[in-house]
Amino acid sequence: MKQVIVVASLLLLAGCTGKKTPAAETNDSTETEEEIPVEQRFLPDTAYASVGKIQYVIEDEDSTAAPLKDLDDRYEKREGVYVFRKNLRRDASFSGHVKGTPHEVEIVWEFETAYDTTHTRFGTWGGGSGWTGQPLYAKWTPEQMEQFRKSSPGLTADFSNEEIMVGSLCGKGYFINYQTGKASREPLDLGNVVKGTMSLDPELMNLYVGQGVPRQPGPFGCQVFDLLKHERTFFFGPDSKAWRGWNAFDSNAIVVGGYLFWCGENGSVYKYERTQGSLRRVSVMRYRAGGMAPGIESSLCVYRNYGYFSDNRGNVMCINLNTMRPVWHYDNHDDSDGTMVCREEGDVPYLYTACEVDKQGESGISHFIKLNGLDGSLVWEQKIPCRRINLPGKTLDGGMYASPLIGGGDCRDMIFANLCRNGADKSAGELVAFNTKDGKIVYRVPYGQFAWSSPIPFYNEKQELFIFAGDASGIIRIIRGRTGEVVCKKVVGANFESSPIAIGNTAVVGCRGNKIYKFVIK
Repeated sequence: MKQVIVVASLLLLAGCTGKKTPAAETNDSTETEEEIPVEQRFLPDTAYASVGKIQYVIEDEDSTAAPLKDLDDRYEKREGVYVFRKNLRRDASFSGHVKGTPHEVEIVWEFETAYDTTHTRFGTWGGGSGWTGQPLYAKWTPEQMEQFRKSSPGLTADFSNEEIMVGSLCGKGYFINYQTGKASREPLDLGNVVKGTMSLDPELMNLYVGQGVPRQPGPFGCQVFDLLKHERTFFFGPDSKAWRGWNAFDSNAIVVGGYLFWCGENGSVYKYERTQGSLRRVSVMRYRAGGMAPGIESSLCVYRNYGYFSDNRGNVMCINLNTMRPVWHYDNHDDSDGTMVCREEGDVPYLYTACEVDKQGESGISHFIKLNGLDGSLVWEQKIPCRRINLPGKTLDGGMYASPLIGGGDCRDMIFANLCRNGADKSAGELVAFNTKDGKIVYRVPYGQFAWSSPIPFYNEKQELFIFAGDASGIIRIIRGRTGEVVCKKVVGANFESSPIAIGNTAVVGCRGNKIYKFVIK
Protein backbone atom coordinates (compact mmCIF):
# COMPACT_ATOMS: atom_id res chain seq x y z
CA MET A 1 0.00 0.00 0.00
CA LYS A 2 1.29 3.41 -0.91
CA GLN A 3 0.63 5.93 1.85
CA VAL A 4 0.83 9.69 1.49
CA ILE A 5 0.69 11.78 4.68
CA VAL A 6 0.16 15.50 4.39
CA VAL A 7 0.28 17.91 7.32
CA ALA A 8 -0.07 21.65 7.43
CA SER A 9 3.65 22.37 7.22
CA LEU A 10 3.91 20.63 3.84
CA LEU A 11 0.99 22.29 2.13
CA LEU A 12 1.44 24.38 -0.96
CA LEU A 13 -0.74 27.41 -0.48
CA ALA A 14 -2.69 28.74 -3.42
CA GLY A 15 -4.00 32.26 -3.77
CA CYS A 16 -7.72 32.70 -3.09
CA THR A 17 -9.97 33.99 -5.80
CA GLY A 18 -13.70 33.87 -6.25
CA LYS A 19 -13.36 33.89 -10.04
CA LYS A 20 -13.65 30.90 -12.28
CA THR A 21 -10.47 28.88 -12.52
CA PRO A 22 -8.73 29.41 -15.88
CA ALA A 23 -7.98 25.69 -16.15
CA ALA A 24 -11.71 25.05 -16.32
CA GLU A 25 -12.28 27.49 -19.20
CA THR A 26 -11.98 27.07 -22.95
CA ASN A 27 -10.91 29.61 -25.52
CA ASP A 28 -13.28 28.24 -28.14
CA SER A 29 -16.74 29.55 -27.32
CA THR A 30 -18.28 27.34 -30.02
CA GLU A 31 -17.29 24.18 -28.20
CA THR A 32 -19.85 22.55 -25.94
CA GLU A 33 -18.89 20.94 -22.64
CA GLU A 34 -19.37 17.52 -24.23
CA GLU A 35 -16.75 18.36 -26.89
CA ILE A 36 -14.13 19.54 -24.38
CA PRO A 37 -11.86 16.70 -23.18
CA VAL A 38 -12.69 15.76 -19.61
CA GLU A 39 -9.14 16.52 -18.46
CA GLN A 40 -9.59 20.16 -19.50
CA ARG A 41 -12.78 20.41 -17.47
CA PHE A 42 -11.20 19.21 -14.23
CA LEU A 43 -10.95 21.85 -11.54
CA PRO A 44 -7.35 22.22 -10.27
CA ASP A 45 -5.68 20.01 -7.68
CA THR A 46 -4.79 22.88 -5.38
CA ALA A 47 -4.77 23.47 -1.62
CA TYR A 48 -5.92 26.79 -0.19
CA ALA A 49 -4.52 28.17 3.04
CA SER A 50 -7.60 26.98 4.96
CA VAL A 51 -6.46 23.36 4.49
CA GLY A 52 -3.68 24.11 6.96
CA LYS A 53 -6.23 23.78 9.76
CA ILE A 54 -6.61 20.05 9.22
CA GLN A 55 -4.34 17.01 9.29
CA TYR A 56 -5.04 14.28 6.80
CA VAL A 57 -3.71 11.08 5.29
CA ILE A 58 -4.44 9.48 1.93
CA GLU A 59 -4.04 5.72 1.69
CA ASP A 60 -3.74 4.58 -1.90
CA GLU A 61 -4.67 0.95 -2.56
CA ASP A 62 -4.02 1.56 -6.25
CA SER A 63 -1.68 4.46 -6.98
CA THR A 64 -2.12 3.88 -10.74
CA ALA A 65 -5.90 4.37 -10.70
CA ALA A 66 -7.17 6.49 -13.59
CA PRO A 67 -8.83 9.87 -12.97
CA LEU A 68 -12.58 10.25 -13.23
CA LYS A 69 -13.69 8.88 -16.58
CA ASP A 70 -16.13 11.71 -17.19
CA LEU A 71 -18.05 14.44 -15.38
CA ASP A 72 -21.51 13.28 -16.46
CA ASP A 73 -24.35 13.13 -13.97
CA ARG A 74 -25.32 9.50 -14.50
CA TYR A 75 -28.36 9.89 -12.25
CA GLU A 76 -29.99 12.57 -14.39
CA LYS A 77 -29.86 10.16 -17.33
CA ARG A 78 -31.90 7.50 -15.48
CA GLU A 79 -35.68 7.49 -15.24
CA GLY A 80 -36.08 7.38 -11.51
CA VAL A 81 -34.59 8.48 -8.20
CA TYR A 82 -31.46 6.46 -7.45
CA VAL A 83 -29.75 8.56 -4.74
CA PHE A 84 -30.51 11.04 -1.99
CA ARG A 85 -31.92 14.27 -3.48
CA LYS A 86 -31.81 12.78 -7.00
CA ASN A 87 -28.41 13.80 -8.41
CA LEU A 88 -24.78 14.83 -7.92
CA ARG A 89 -25.56 18.39 -6.83
CA ARG A 90 -28.26 17.12 -4.44
CA ASP A 91 -30.65 19.77 -5.74
CA ALA A 92 -33.81 17.61 -5.69
CA SER A 93 -34.68 17.98 -9.38
CA PHE A 94 -37.45 15.36 -9.13
CA SER A 95 -39.63 16.95 -11.87
CA GLY A 96 -42.70 16.85 -9.63
CA HIS A 97 -45.66 18.63 -11.23
CA VAL A 98 -49.18 19.73 -10.34
CA LYS A 99 -51.99 21.57 -12.10
CA GLY A 100 -52.88 25.06 -10.99
CA THR A 101 -52.85 25.61 -7.22
CA PRO A 102 -52.92 22.42 -5.14
CA HIS A 103 -55.86 22.21 -2.74
CA GLU A 104 -55.73 18.66 -1.37
CA VAL A 105 -53.32 15.90 -0.31
CA GLU A 106 -54.69 12.35 -0.29
CA ILE A 107 -53.18 9.05 0.84
CA VAL A 108 -53.04 6.62 -2.10
CA TRP A 109 -51.61 3.69 -0.15
CA GLU A 110 -49.89 2.75 3.10
CA PHE A 111 -47.21 0.07 3.27
CA GLU A 112 -46.47 -1.52 6.64
CA THR A 113 -42.94 -2.51 7.63
CA ALA A 114 -41.94 -4.82 10.45
CA TYR A 115 -41.47 -3.29 13.89
CA ASP A 116 -38.27 -4.22 15.72
CA THR A 117 -38.42 -4.23 19.54
CA THR A 118 -34.73 -5.16 20.00
CA HIS A 119 -33.26 -3.03 22.78
CA THR A 120 -29.89 -1.54 21.84
CA ARG A 121 -27.70 0.79 23.87
CA PHE A 122 -29.21 3.55 21.73
CA GLY A 123 -32.80 2.54 22.41
CA THR A 124 -35.47 0.67 20.45
CA TRP A 125 -35.83 1.69 16.82
CA GLY A 126 -39.11 0.18 15.68
CA GLY A 127 -39.82 0.32 11.95
CA GLY A 128 -40.83 2.64 9.16
CA SER A 129 -38.00 4.99 8.22
CA GLY A 130 -36.03 7.68 10.03
CA TRP A 131 -33.52 10.39 9.12
CA THR A 132 -32.68 10.64 6.22
CA GLY A 133 -34.59 7.57 5.02
CA GLN A 134 -35.49 8.81 1.54
CA PRO A 135 -37.12 6.19 -0.73
CA LEU A 136 -35.69 5.34 -4.15
CA TYR A 137 -37.74 4.94 -7.31
CA ALA A 138 -36.79 2.83 -10.33
CA LYS A 139 -38.64 2.49 -13.63
CA TRP A 140 -37.24 -0.64 -15.23
CA THR A 141 -37.00 -1.28 -18.97
CA PRO A 142 -38.51 -4.47 -20.46
CA GLU A 143 -34.97 -5.84 -20.83
CA GLN A 144 -34.21 -5.21 -17.16
CA MET A 145 -37.52 -6.76 -16.14
CA GLU A 146 -36.67 -9.90 -18.07
CA GLN A 147 -33.21 -9.98 -16.51
CA PHE A 148 -34.72 -9.89 -13.03
CA ARG A 149 -37.26 -12.59 -13.85
CA LYS A 150 -34.50 -14.90 -15.05
CA SER A 151 -32.13 -14.44 -12.13
CA SER A 152 -33.69 -12.95 -8.99
CA PRO A 153 -35.27 -15.35 -6.48
CA GLY A 154 -36.90 -12.52 -4.49
CA LEU A 155 -39.66 -11.42 -6.87
CA THR A 156 -43.30 -11.54 -5.79
CA ALA A 157 -46.49 -11.69 -7.84
CA ASP A 158 -46.64 -7.88 -7.54
CA PHE A 159 -43.21 -7.31 -9.11
CA SER A 160 -43.55 -4.29 -11.38
CA ASN A 161 -41.54 -2.06 -13.69
CA GLU A 162 -42.09 0.76 -11.18
CA GLU A 163 -40.52 0.03 -7.80
CA ILE A 164 -40.05 1.94 -4.57
CA MET A 165 -37.07 0.86 -2.45
CA VAL A 166 -36.56 1.98 1.14
CA GLY A 167 -34.32 0.98 4.03
CA SER A 168 -36.06 0.65 7.37
CA LEU A 169 -35.22 1.22 11.02
CA CYS A 170 -36.28 -2.40 11.58
CA GLY A 171 -33.21 -3.57 9.63
CA LYS A 172 -35.02 -4.60 6.45
CA GLY A 173 -34.86 -3.28 2.90
CA TYR A 174 -38.29 -3.11 1.28
CA PHE A 175 -39.41 -3.20 -2.35
CA ILE A 176 -42.87 -1.82 -3.12
CA ASN A 177 -44.96 -1.74 -6.28
CA TYR A 178 -45.31 2.01 -6.87
CA GLN A 179 -48.82 1.65 -8.30
CA THR A 180 -50.39 -0.79 -5.83
CA GLY A 181 -48.39 -0.31 -2.62
CA LYS A 182 -47.83 -4.08 -2.27
CA ALA A 183 -44.48 -5.84 -1.84
CA SER A 184 -42.79 -6.36 -5.22
CA ARG A 185 -39.93 -8.44 -3.78
CA GLU A 186 -39.18 -10.21 -0.54
CA PRO A 187 -37.48 -7.83 1.92
CA LEU A 188 -33.70 -7.89 2.27
CA ASP A 189 -32.08 -8.47 5.65
CA LEU A 190 -29.89 -5.37 6.11
CA GLY A 191 -28.33 -6.73 9.30
CA ASN A 192 -28.67 -3.62 11.49
CA VAL A 193 -30.74 -0.47 11.87
CA VAL A 194 -30.69 1.61 8.67
CA LYS A 195 -31.38 5.32 9.12
CA GLY A 196 -29.84 6.77 5.97
CA THR A 197 -30.86 6.59 2.32
CA MET A 198 -29.90 3.60 0.21
CA SER A 199 -28.26 4.14 -3.22
CA LEU A 200 -29.04 2.38 -6.46
CA ASP A 201 -26.14 2.18 -8.92
CA PRO A 202 -27.00 4.05 -12.14
CA GLU A 203 -25.30 1.40 -14.32
CA LEU A 204 -25.10 -1.84 -12.33
CA MET A 205 -27.72 -3.82 -10.43
CA ASN A 206 -26.09 -2.90 -7.12
CA LEU A 207 -27.87 -1.53 -4.07
CA TYR A 208 -25.56 0.28 -1.62
CA VAL A 209 -26.71 0.29 2.01
CA GLY A 210 -25.02 1.84 5.03
CA GLN A 211 -25.85 0.66 8.53
CA GLY A 212 -26.73 3.24 11.18
CA VAL A 213 -26.91 1.52 14.57
CA PRO A 214 -25.78 -1.99 15.64
CA ARG A 215 -28.55 -4.18 17.04
CA GLN A 216 -26.23 -6.89 18.30
CA PRO A 217 -22.50 -7.71 18.47
CA GLY A 218 -20.99 -8.38 15.08
CA PRO A 219 -19.98 -6.65 11.86
CA PHE A 220 -21.14 -3.06 11.47
CA GLY A 221 -20.49 -0.96 8.38
CA CYS A 222 -21.48 -0.65 4.71
CA GLN A 223 -22.64 -3.25 2.22
CA VAL A 224 -23.61 -4.08 -1.36
CA PHE A 225 -26.63 -6.13 -2.38
CA ASP A 226 -26.66 -7.72 -5.82
CA LEU A 227 -30.23 -7.23 -7.01
CA LEU A 228 -29.84 -9.96 -9.62
CA LYS A 229 -29.16 -12.46 -6.84
CA HIS A 230 -31.26 -10.70 -4.20
CA GLU A 231 -28.55 -11.14 -1.60
CA ARG A 232 -25.68 -9.34 0.11
CA THR A 233 -22.46 -9.87 -1.82
CA PHE A 234 -20.08 -7.32 -0.20
CA PHE A 235 -19.56 -6.04 3.34
CA PHE A 236 -16.97 -3.70 4.85
CA GLY A 237 -16.54 -2.80 8.50
CA PRO A 238 -15.26 -2.02 10.94
CA ASP A 239 -12.18 -0.24 9.55
CA SER A 240 -9.26 -0.97 11.89
CA LYS A 241 -7.27 1.97 10.48
CA ALA A 242 -10.00 4.57 10.95
CA TRP A 243 -9.17 7.52 13.19
CA ARG A 244 -12.62 7.38 14.80
CA GLY A 245 -14.17 4.23 16.21
CA TRP A 246 -17.84 4.66 15.18
CA ASN A 247 -18.34 2.75 11.90
CA ALA A 248 -21.85 3.91 10.92
CA PHE A 249 -22.61 4.89 7.32
CA ASP A 250 -25.66 7.18 7.34
CA SER A 251 -24.10 9.07 4.43
CA ASN A 252 -25.47 8.29 0.97
CA ALA A 253 -23.02 6.64 -1.46
CA ILE A 254 -22.74 8.22 -4.92
CA VAL A 255 -21.17 7.32 -8.29
CA VAL A 256 -18.98 9.98 -9.91
CA GLY A 257 -16.93 9.46 -13.07
CA GLY A 258 -17.16 5.68 -12.79
CA TYR A 259 -16.14 5.47 -9.11
CA LEU A 260 -18.24 5.11 -5.97
CA PHE A 261 -17.60 7.58 -3.13
CA TRP A 262 -18.83 6.91 0.39
CA CYS A 263 -18.34 9.04 3.52
CA GLY A 264 -18.20 7.33 6.92
CA GLU A 265 -18.81 8.33 10.51
CA ASN A 266 -15.33 6.95 11.23
CA GLY A 267 -13.70 10.11 9.85
CA SER A 268 -12.94 8.60 6.42
CA VAL A 269 -13.98 9.16 2.80
CA TYR A 270 -13.73 6.06 0.59
CA LYS A 271 -13.25 5.74 -3.16
CA TYR A 272 -14.17 2.44 -4.82
CA GLU A 273 -14.16 0.78 -8.20
CA ARG A 274 -17.45 -1.02 -8.83
CA THR A 275 -18.29 -4.35 -10.37
CA GLN A 276 -21.57 -6.24 -10.31
CA GLY A 277 -22.14 -7.19 -6.68
CA SER A 278 -18.86 -5.89 -5.29
CA LEU A 279 -16.48 -3.00 -4.63
CA ARG A 280 -12.68 -2.66 -4.73
CA ARG A 281 -11.18 0.15 -2.69
CA VAL A 282 -8.93 2.53 -4.63
CA SER A 283 -8.12 5.02 -1.88
CA VAL A 284 -9.31 6.51 1.38
CA MET A 285 -8.85 9.96 2.91
CA ARG A 286 -8.84 10.29 6.72
CA TYR A 287 -8.60 13.58 8.57
CA ARG A 288 -8.57 15.41 11.89
CA ALA A 289 -9.46 18.99 12.74
CA GLY A 290 -8.43 20.46 16.06
CA GLY A 291 -6.86 17.12 16.92
CA MET A 292 -10.17 15.23 16.61
CA ALA A 293 -11.43 12.90 13.89
CA PRO A 294 -15.08 13.81 13.21
CA GLY A 295 -17.90 11.70 11.85
CA ILE A 296 -19.54 12.41 8.50
CA GLU A 297 -23.33 11.98 8.32
CA SER A 298 -23.92 14.37 5.43
CA SER A 299 -23.80 13.01 1.88
CA LEU A 300 -21.23 14.01 -0.70
CA CYS A 301 -22.36 16.86 -2.97
CA VAL A 302 -20.47 17.03 -6.28
CA TYR A 303 -19.53 19.68 -8.84
CA ARG A 304 -17.22 18.42 -11.61
CA ASN A 305 -14.30 16.72 -9.80
CA TYR A 306 -14.87 18.51 -6.47
CA GLY A 307 -16.75 16.77 -3.67
CA TYR A 308 -18.25 18.67 -0.72
CA PHE A 309 -19.36 17.45 2.70
CA SER A 310 -19.70 18.58 6.33
CA ASP A 311 -19.23 16.72 9.61
CA ASN A 312 -20.27 16.60 13.25
CA ARG A 313 -17.53 19.07 14.31
CA GLY A 314 -18.72 21.79 11.92
CA ASN A 315 -16.02 21.28 9.29
CA VAL A 316 -17.14 21.96 5.72
CA MET A 317 -14.72 20.34 3.29
CA CYS A 318 -13.94 20.25 -0.41
CA ILE A 319 -11.82 17.41 -1.80
CA ASN A 320 -10.52 16.70 -5.29
CA LEU A 321 -12.16 13.40 -6.24
CA ASN A 322 -9.26 12.53 -8.56
CA THR A 323 -6.56 12.75 -5.91
CA MET A 324 -8.70 12.69 -2.70
CA ARG A 325 -6.71 15.67 -1.44
CA PRO A 326 -8.51 18.50 0.39
CA VAL A 327 -8.91 21.70 -1.63
CA TRP A 328 -10.33 23.96 1.08
CA HIS A 329 -11.83 23.93 4.58
CA TYR A 330 -14.44 26.13 6.24
CA ASP A 331 -15.38 26.11 9.94
CA ASN A 332 -19.16 26.39 10.36
CA HIS A 333 -19.09 26.34 14.15
CA ASP A 334 -21.12 23.24 15.07
CA ASP A 335 -22.39 19.80 14.10
CA SER A 336 -23.49 19.82 10.45
CA ASP A 337 -25.41 16.70 9.39
CA GLY A 338 -27.62 18.06 6.63
CA THR A 339 -26.39 17.48 3.08
CA MET A 340 -25.56 20.73 1.29
CA VAL A 341 -26.87 21.73 -2.12
CA CYS A 342 -24.84 23.14 -5.03
CA ARG A 343 -25.95 25.49 -7.80
CA GLU A 344 -23.89 27.06 -10.55
CA GLU A 345 -24.39 30.83 -10.72
CA GLY A 346 -22.42 32.79 -13.29
CA ASP A 347 -20.04 29.87 -13.97
CA VAL A 348 -19.23 29.51 -10.25
CA PRO A 349 -20.56 26.68 -8.05
CA TYR A 350 -22.12 27.96 -4.83
CA LEU A 351 -22.94 25.85 -1.79
CA TYR A 352 -25.73 26.30 0.74
CA THR A 353 -25.73 24.63 4.14
CA ALA A 354 -26.28 25.25 7.87
CA CYS A 355 -25.21 23.85 11.22
CA GLU A 356 -27.05 22.60 14.30
CA VAL A 357 -26.99 23.76 17.91
CA ASP A 358 -25.19 20.89 19.60
CA LYS A 359 -21.65 21.65 20.74
CA GLN A 360 -22.77 25.21 21.55
CA GLY A 361 -24.86 24.02 24.49
CA GLU A 362 -28.52 24.54 25.35
CA SER A 363 -28.86 27.59 23.10
CA GLY A 364 -26.90 28.95 20.19
CA ILE A 365 -26.91 29.91 16.52
CA SER A 366 -27.65 27.95 13.37
CA HIS A 367 -25.32 29.52 10.81
CA PHE A 368 -26.97 29.30 7.39
CA ILE A 369 -24.24 30.05 4.85
CA LYS A 370 -23.50 30.45 1.17
CA LEU A 371 -19.98 29.50 0.11
CA ASN A 372 -18.00 29.83 -3.10
CA GLY A 373 -17.44 26.19 -4.09
CA LEU A 374 -14.11 26.93 -5.80
CA ASP A 375 -12.23 28.36 -2.83
CA GLY A 376 -14.51 28.01 0.21
CA SER A 377 -14.89 31.76 0.75
CA LEU A 378 -18.00 33.00 2.57
CA VAL A 379 -20.52 34.87 0.40
CA TRP A 380 -23.10 35.51 3.13
CA GLU A 381 -24.22 34.21 6.50
CA GLN A 382 -27.59 34.31 8.24
CA LYS A 383 -27.60 33.66 12.00
CA ILE A 384 -30.75 32.03 13.39
CA PRO A 385 -31.16 31.50 17.16
CA CYS A 386 -32.09 27.91 18.06
CA ARG A 387 -32.17 25.73 21.15
CA ARG A 388 -31.21 22.20 22.09
CA ILE A 389 -33.79 20.45 24.23
CA ASN A 390 -33.47 17.38 26.43
CA LEU A 391 -36.36 14.92 26.52
CA PRO A 392 -36.58 11.66 28.50
CA GLY A 393 -33.98 9.41 26.90
CA LYS A 394 -33.33 11.72 23.95
CA THR A 395 -31.67 15.03 23.10
CA LEU A 396 -33.00 17.10 20.20
CA ASP A 397 -30.46 19.49 18.74
CA GLY A 398 -31.61 22.73 17.19
CA GLY A 399 -30.70 24.05 13.75
CA MET A 400 -30.82 22.28 10.40
CA TYR A 401 -30.93 18.53 9.84
CA ALA A 402 -32.70 18.73 6.49
CA SER A 403 -31.15 19.50 3.13
CA PRO A 404 -32.08 22.93 1.73
CA LEU A 405 -34.30 23.18 -1.32
CA ILE A 406 -32.94 25.48 -4.01
CA GLY A 407 -35.74 27.33 -5.77
CA GLY A 408 -36.62 27.23 -9.45
CA GLY A 409 -39.39 28.62 -11.64
CA ASP A 410 -40.84 31.73 -10.04
CA CYS A 411 -38.56 31.17 -7.00
CA ARG A 412 -35.23 31.08 -8.82
CA ASP A 413 -33.84 33.69 -6.41
CA MET A 414 -34.83 31.78 -3.26
CA ILE A 415 -33.68 28.84 -1.14
CA PHE A 416 -35.76 27.09 1.51
CA ALA A 417 -34.80 25.21 4.67
CA ASN A 418 -36.59 23.37 7.47
CA LEU A 419 -35.09 24.58 10.75
CA CYS A 420 -35.55 23.28 14.30
CA ARG A 421 -35.93 26.24 16.66
CA ASN A 422 -36.97 24.12 19.67
CA GLY A 423 -38.46 27.06 21.53
CA ALA A 424 -36.14 29.86 20.42
CA ASP A 425 -38.27 32.93 19.65
CA LYS A 426 -41.23 30.78 20.83
CA SER A 427 -40.97 28.69 17.65
CA ALA A 428 -40.71 24.89 17.54
CA GLY A 429 -39.82 24.54 13.87
CA GLU A 430 -40.34 26.42 10.64
CA LEU A 431 -39.70 26.61 6.93
CA VAL A 432 -37.46 29.61 6.27
CA ALA A 433 -37.16 31.20 2.81
CA PHE A 434 -33.89 33.04 2.08
CA ASN A 435 -32.87 35.29 -0.79
CA THR A 436 -29.98 33.56 -2.57
CA LYS A 437 -28.25 36.84 -3.45
CA ASP A 438 -27.81 38.36 0.01
CA GLY A 439 -29.20 35.79 2.48
CA LYS A 440 -32.02 37.99 3.73
CA ILE A 441 -35.00 36.12 5.15
CA VAL A 442 -38.00 36.52 2.86
CA TYR A 443 -40.53 34.81 5.16
CA ARG A 444 -41.02 32.07 7.75
CA VAL A 445 -43.74 29.40 7.90
CA PRO A 446 -44.19 28.22 11.52
CA TYR A 447 -44.66 24.53 12.31
CA GLY A 448 -46.08 23.06 15.49
CA GLN A 449 -43.04 20.78 15.85
CA PHE A 450 -39.44 20.40 14.73
CA ALA A 451 -38.72 19.20 11.19
CA TRP A 452 -35.84 16.99 10.04
CA SER A 453 -37.42 16.04 6.71
CA SER A 454 -36.10 17.78 3.59
CA PRO A 455 -38.66 19.78 1.55
CA ILE A 456 -39.28 18.88 -2.10
CA PRO A 457 -40.59 20.89 -5.09
CA PHE A 458 -43.63 20.63 -7.34
CA TYR A 459 -44.17 23.02 -10.27
CA ASN A 460 -47.37 23.85 -12.11
CA GLU A 461 -47.87 24.79 -15.78
CA LYS A 462 -46.93 28.42 -14.96
CA GLN A 463 -43.68 27.27 -13.33
CA GLU A 464 -44.95 28.34 -9.94
CA LEU A 465 -43.18 26.46 -7.14
CA PHE A 466 -45.10 24.61 -4.44
CA ILE A 467 -43.22 23.02 -1.55
CA PHE A 468 -44.16 19.66 -0.02
CA ALA A 469 -42.93 19.47 3.59
CA GLY A 470 -43.55 17.21 6.57
CA ASP A 471 -42.81 17.73 10.25
CA ALA A 472 -42.37 15.67 13.43
CA SER A 473 -46.04 16.02 14.38
CA GLY A 474 -47.09 14.16 11.24
CA ILE A 475 -48.45 17.16 9.34
CA ILE A 476 -47.94 17.50 5.58
CA ARG A 477 -48.06 21.04 4.19
CA ILE A 478 -48.14 22.33 0.64
CA ILE A 479 -46.64 25.83 0.65
CA ARG A 480 -46.61 28.40 -2.14
CA GLY A 481 -42.91 29.05 -2.66
CA ARG A 482 -43.18 32.71 -3.64
CA THR A 483 -45.19 33.88 -0.65
CA GLY A 484 -45.15 31.20 2.05
CA GLU A 485 -48.92 30.71 1.89
CA VAL A 486 -49.96 27.26 3.16
CA VAL A 487 -52.38 26.24 0.41
CA CYS A 488 -53.30 22.91 1.97
CA LYS A 489 -52.48 20.78 4.99
CA LYS A 490 -53.04 17.15 5.99
CA VAL A 491 -52.70 15.66 9.46
CA VAL A 492 -51.34 12.13 9.13
CA GLY A 493 -50.28 11.61 12.73
CA ALA A 494 -46.77 10.22 12.30
CA ASN A 495 -43.26 11.66 12.69
CA PHE A 496 -41.90 12.51 9.24
CA GLU A 497 -38.13 12.49 9.81
CA SER A 498 -37.53 10.93 6.42
CA SER A 499 -37.18 12.93 3.22
CA PRO A 500 -39.79 12.42 0.47
CA ILE A 501 -39.45 12.06 -3.28
CA ALA A 502 -41.70 13.47 -6.01
CA ILE A 503 -43.01 11.33 -8.87
CA GLY A 504 -45.40 13.21 -11.16
CA ASN A 505 -48.08 14.62 -8.88
CA THR A 506 -47.33 12.13 -6.10
CA ALA A 507 -44.94 12.01 -3.16
CA VAL A 508 -43.60 8.91 -1.39
CA VAL A 509 -42.18 9.10 2.13
CA GLY A 510 -41.81 6.96 5.24
CA CYS A 511 -42.34 7.87 8.88
CA ARG A 512 -41.34 6.70 12.33
CA GLY A 513 -43.52 3.79 13.41
CA ASN A 514 -44.08 1.27 10.64
CA LYS A 515 -45.51 3.07 7.60
CA ILE A 516 -44.43 4.14 4.11
CA TYR A 517 -46.93 6.43 2.37
CA LYS A 518 -47.78 7.43 -1.16
CA PHE A 519 -49.61 10.75 -1.41
CA VAL A 520 -51.25 12.39 -4.40
CA ILE A 521 -51.35 16.19 -4.64
CA LYS A 522 -54.48 17.55 -6.29
